[in-house]
Amino acid sequence: MRTAIVIPGHARRGRITSLCLALVREAERIAAAGGVDAVVFSGWAPRGGESEAEQMRAAWRGPEVDLVLERTARVTAENATRTLPLLTARGIERAVVVCAPLHLYRARFFFSRVYESHGIATEFRAVTVGRTLRAFLWEVGAAAAIRRQLRAVRAELER
Repeated sequence: MRTAIVIPGHARRGRITSLCLALVREAERIAAAGGVDAVVFSGWAPRGGESEAEQMRAAWRGPEVDLVLERTARVTAENATRTLPLLTARGIERAVVVCAPLHLYRARFFFSRVYESHGIATEFRAVTVGRTLRAFLWEVGAAAAIRRQLRAVRAELER
């Protein structure tokens, strides 16, 4: 079964965070165990310059696999939608989405719906990291937009 790891970006002021680096390190561990065909880094450049995806790829120290960039996604819904064609083009049948524990709810909400409706089995790996009040508040605020973003995802997939 062709497998990919997908890492949604996590940046602040245009630079990936230590949390994002922890996601990359976890993906490296998964890939090192074998059976991974590709790693997809997803995330935009909010202030121009290098995208989150490019910064994560530059941080990659894992085994040699197909390293794929998706440079446009700004939110989790877009991470799911915009990585889908990259996976299907490579014949990926299984995706492991690596995210933070507080991000798991939204990641599962979007990635499961998008990937599984296109025949890609989806698993999630939450990285053990410290939880901050700021991260919690961000997730609460982002959850308020989840239905609107789901409509946008569906519209994007229909194009």
